[in-house]
Amino acid sequence: MGFGQTVILAAFAGLTIYLGLPVGRLRNISSKTQALLTAGAGGVILFLIFDVLQQAVEPVSSDLEAAARGGGPYSTFAVDAIVLGASIALGLLSVTWVTTRLRSRSTGLVLPRQLALGTAIGLGLHNFSEGLAIGQSAATGATSLALILVIGFALHNATEGFGIAAPLASGDLPSWRFLGAMGLIGGGPTFLGGVVGYSFVAPLLSIAFLGLAAGALIFVFNEMMAVSRRMSVPMVATSALLIGLLAGFGTDFILTAAGA
Repeated sequence: MGFGQTVILAAFAGLTIYLGLPVGRLRNISSKTQALLTAGAGGVILFLIFDVLQQAVEPVSSDLEAAARGGGPYSTFAVDAIVLGASIALGLLSVTWVTTRLRSRSTGLVLPRQLALGTAIGLGLHNFSEGLAIGQSAATGATSLALILVIGFALHNATEGFGIAAPLASGDLPSWRFLGAMGLIGGGPTFLGGVVGYSFVAPLLSIAFLGLAAGALIFVFNEMMAVSRRMSVPMVATSALLIGLLAGFGTDFILTAAGA
């Protein structure tokens, strides 16, 4: 697969994030429905945290196992582990710091737009690593794998758009321009990752971006649950959280069965 085809397919995988963004313009809905949307998106984010951390830890564990068998130096594992820990901390603390600086002075609460922005940033970091996987697969001649990854990531990104937009249903009506910007922040890095991944293979870079994504998404999940709890409908919110979590796992199982 050529460079041009690779970046076009990576862009397609990222652009599907726009499919879920119109949810942010839903209005005149009850607090129960708002809690359902927010907690459901939280369930999707919770799955993504698991998925991102699993992808990030896998190469670190592999290097440790290789070192234990004498197949590689412990220094490689140490560098990977330090990069993973530092990137998670940086992703979590930096998004927390930025959001705190932008926090509404009148209410002291994180506004829906700020929550959507934090979600988009976390997903953008995650999707950059997905783009790296697409580009590296194409560059090494694994065309079939690259195509499967494009399809799989496109499906995942469609649900991620819902995760960005759901909290916006409880705030001021977002403009289409704002939603478009959130989609670009969240999905655009898939294209950039495809370009970088095709140019050179960098496992350590992938670990770093996955760690950053995990940290940012942990912050987002915590804030989403705080918003949901303020609506005082615990059974509805918990049920929606469970549905979102199971939907994430279900999508992942389908993709695994398809060979992604």
